[in-house]
This record gives sequence, structure tokens and C-alpha cells, in this order.
Amino acid sequence: MYDVIVVGGGHAGIEASHIAAKIGKNTLLVTGNIKNIGDMPCNPSIGGTAKGIIVREVDALGGLMGHIADISQIQIKMLNNSKGPAVRSLRAQADKITYPKNMQDTLMKMPNLTIKEAMIEDLILEDNTVKGVVTSDGTKISGTMVILTTGTYLKGNILVGSENTPGGPHGEARSNHLSDQLKEYGLKIIRLKTGTPQRIKKDSIDFSVMQEEKGDKTPWTFSFDYNASYDIEKQQSCYLLYTNENTHKIIRDNLKKSAMYGGYATGVGPRYCPSIEDKIVRFADKERHQLFLEPESLYYDDWYLQGFSTSMPRDVQERMVHSLKGLENAVITKYAYAIEYDAIDPLQIKPSLENKVINNLFTAGQINGTSGYEEAAGQGIIAGINASLKLDHKEPLILKRSDAYIGVLIDDLVTKGTIEPYRMLTSRAEFRLILRHDNADLRLREYAKKCGTISDEQYRRFQKKKEEISELTNILKEKHISLTADNKKIFERNNIQIPTSNLSFYELLKRPEIKLSFLENFIDLNFSNEVKEQVEISIKYEGYIKKTYKEVEKLVKLEEKEIPDDINYAKVLNLASEAKQKLEKIRPKTIAQASRISGVNPVDISVLSVYLKKEYNK
Repeated sequence: MYDVIVVGGGHAGIEASHIAAKIGKNTLLVTGNIKNIGDMPCNPSIGGTAKGIIVREVDALGGLMGHIADISQIQIKMLNNSKGPAVRSLRAQADKITYPKNMQDTLMKMPNLTIKEAMIEDLILEDNTVKGVVTSDGTKISGTMVILTTGTYLKGNILVGSENTPGGPHGEARSNHLSDQLKEYGLKIIRLKTGTPQRIKKDSIDFSVMQEEKGDKTPWTFSFDYNASYDIEKQQSCYLLYTNENTHKIIRDNLKKSAMYGGYATGVGPRYCPSIEDKIVRFADKERHQLFLEPESLYYDDWYLQGFSTSMPRDVQERMVHSLKGLENAVITKYAYAIEYDAIDPLQIKPSLENKVINNLFTAGQINGTSGYEEAAGQGIIAGINASLKLDHKEPLILKRSDAYIGVLIDDLVTKGTIEPYRMLTSRAEFRLILRHDNADLRLREYAKKCGTISDEQYRRFQKKKEEISELTNILKEKHISLTADNKKIFERNNIQIPTSNLSFYELLKRPEIKLSFLENFIDLNFSNEVKEQVEISIKYEGYIKKTYKEVEKLVKLEEKEIPDDINYAKVLNLASEAKQKLEKIRPKTIAQASRISGVNPVDISVLSVYLKKEYNK
């Protein structure tokens, strides 16, 4: 009898099983192939715009992805570094051999965690409560909590042109019956689609005609608990290239041969990571589209053609690839394909990631309608934490939209639902100025401490960092610059206007042209770069941050207005019919969540608020 059973060894399953075991629960991870734990079936990278912030949040909560990415990366860079701090995100090229190996090694040594190889095809249910799982050979495994993280394996189909081959990524065996069983138990099943591009043999690529993209010279880490340990000079390069009119003509001439446009696919693909043929159709006015060649591993010679995902037949893919500058003689080692699979309607999920229909059943990752390793990991750690908290009869961890990108992601899923694979974007987060890469630990480590997912030593370091941030801020407020002749010359040499009075360093730092590194010409600041970055951002954007927190306060007040579970929306007079239907379907937990439901208008919220105050004194 296990406390927690996690089904699936992808990025969601890893974080769910790891965190449950870390909390001390007797945990079982069941996966179809142990060698595929931590596998990266699509792009060889961790992080990216918004996604990199999710990785930092997973790390702040005590998860694995950030640290494993750090020790497995072959290139790392900060995206949007020249822009404001709200949109900066780390992205690492992760070695496809090293990353899963490091994940597997870590999980194999994890106390309280058992790993079993099997295919799960059914659940054990009693009185609408899950009691365990059933393997494909009929073996029953008992567990109090079950977390499904099945990725693209639920009735997965590989699509290449008109070919339709049942299977998961790499042609692995798929789960044939589990989604049918879930449907029978009352869950709504949706069909989604994603895809992957070609892999190209390295020595068949002419890199000389492409733009080289190197890693940063600044040492970076996703993890808050480890220093960078890689050789900056030995990072692998990526290369930028573009499609051209010939590429577009080949695609347009063969459009009906693709699985998507030929009518061979039934799943809905991702809007924000579309296939190349979808780009050509949707953005017909564009003369070219940006692509990247990325190394998959130091241990073999396949390069990933980022941005060229397709479901065209192989012969058409050959012509498409060979039309690209530098790939005229390219050898394709693995052809692109689309994969469609079953998922559940996320409107049937609670904010805790527990299912609304089946008690003690949690879901995370692509089964919830998302795409991406990082989105999966973010859900996985929350599902693992909340399954463990429920075992201890504690309230679940519900991250607010002002707490984390993970909170935005989950709230979007359970409030708005999705009909296509959901991808996290910075534009989805209305409070992105305070949901930054640099402050994920300041936002989430207190939650981690409360849930028991970080060690005392980790928490001690976190407290020390907070103290140093406060100390540095006070130093800058208390100390003033002395306008000596020598100091004035420093301003002149840097083409910075000399202050007219002895301002505090705090006030000086508010000036857009002045950085903390410049102020170190006048004052000794013996603090880590991490602390300096945090203080500089906080001071420079102080006004905007204060304004954001005022908006957060309004949201928090609405979040505190809970809606009773037993409310009958049919009895709420003057509530619009559409609002009643949407509210009944989603069953929001708070007025704030209700206000974000499409079809529920401000007037409906006012009517609902009056009703709650009258009937429930809320």
C-alpha cells in the first residue's frame, strides 16, 4: 500500500514523485520504460521566455528540474537581458544523454521512492474515490493518492503525412485503454496534437553560412542552492538560419500531404508553437521564418532544427530541409512527426490539481492540456505537494496569480480551460513585474518551508539572503555621495550628469543611466551579485512595483471572498443565464476566480457578491 502512486516518468511525474518522497510519503513511480525517465523527446532545452521563470519557481519550491538542468547544460543564456527584468528568462541547451541520466541517478537514490516498470490501463475506484491503479497485465497496486502524468502516451498516434502509427514518442508502447476508462468514470476527454522537427547529422551542415549564437559570458544557474560550475569558454554554440521563398513554395505545393492539412489529424495543435506549414498558412505575408540549429548532445552528432516542426511525408521533408541555406546536403537522421493524444478537460480539475469527479486523483502535465517540459514540471511539483498535504489532512497549496507563473498557469487551466496545448507566455501574467526570474525564491521559499520541501540549511541561506538585501538597501539609503573633485571626474568620464547635491546612493540609483556597478566607484559594497541584482531592480522599479502591489491587494481581497461549495447558482436571482451555466460548470472557489471566467461579466460578479453577503454573510 503506497501513500502516493505517480503514473508516468516525464517531467511532471519526476517532480511529483520526488517531492512526495521528499516530504516523507511512501511513493511509487510507475513508468512504461525506466530508461525514459527524464527523457526529452522534443527540444533539447530547459527554460526560455516565461518557462525559465517556472524552472526557477520549481527550484524555489524544492524541485529537481533547475539543478539537473544546471549540471546537464552545454550552453546557457539569459533571454531578453537588454530588456526590463519582467521579461528576462534563462534558457539552457540540455544534453539529451546527461539530463535524463542525472534525473534517473537522483531518483534511484531517493529515500521513500520506489520505481516500477509497467503500463497503467485502469484505476481502482470505490465510491468515486481512487484506491490504486491496474497495470496492463491486470496487477492491482493499492495507493491512497494517485497522480496521473501520462504525457502524450494516452492513445498516442505518430503522424507522418498519411501514415498513422499508434505509439508514444520514439515509437514506445502507448496506453490504449486508460483514457477510455477515465471517460467511463465521468471525465471529459479531449484530443490534442503536438510535433517535433527533424534531426540533422552534424557533418552534413554548412555552419559557415549561418549566424553563430554563443552562450553568455556571465555564469548563470537555475538553482538557488548551487553555484555555477561549468566552463564558460566550453559552451556549445547554436546557429541561426531562415526559411526562404523556395521553402515556402515546397510547403504550399504539398500542403494537402501534411497530416494536419490533409485531414489525417484529429487533435488540435499548439497555437504558440505551430508547425512550419501552419506558419506558412497563417503568416502568408512573411518572406521568411527564423529557425535555429541546436546541438542535442556531446555524445552523438544529431542537431535539432528548432522551428521546423512538421507532419509532411518524408520525401517532402527532404526537399524542405535541403531548401534551407547551409542544409543543401543535410542528412536527416530522424524525420519530423506530429503526435496526437488524449487529455482531460482541465475545467474538471480543482486549483489543487485534484480531479473534481474522482476524489484523491491528481493530474499534471500534458494530460491537463499543457505543452512544454517546464509547464509539466510546475504542475508536477504542485500535484505532489498537494497529494501529500491531503494525506496529512492539511489545506492544499494554491499559488495565486500574484505568487508565481505556476499560479497563473494552473488558474488559467482550471478557470478558462483550453482547447489547444497551453503554453506559458509572459503576456499571460498580469503581475509579471513582480513574478521575475530574480525573485522566485523570495516569492516561494516560505511556502516551501511550510510544506516541508526544503531543508533547514536551504532555509537558513534564504534568510541570510533576505537579511543582506535589507542591509544593502539600508546602506544605500543612509550613505550619501560626496561631491569631491575626484568624484565629479568619475561622473564626467562616464558621461553621466553630476548631481547638484549630496544625494543618497539610493536616490542616485533611481536615475535610469546609473547602475549599481557605477556606484561602486564611490562606495564599497561587499555583497553577492544575486543580492545586488535584487536591490538594484527593487530600487529602480520601486514606483512600478508599488503600483503592481496595489493591484495585487485588490485581487487578494477578492481571493479572500470564498464561494461556498454548496452554492446553488440557479437560486441567484438576476444572474445572467450564461453566467449561471459557466459558474455551475467551473464551480470557482473565490469571487476572484469567478471574475476571470469567460462569459461572467462585472454585473454578474456584483449580483453574486450581494447574494453571498445576504445568504452566507460573506
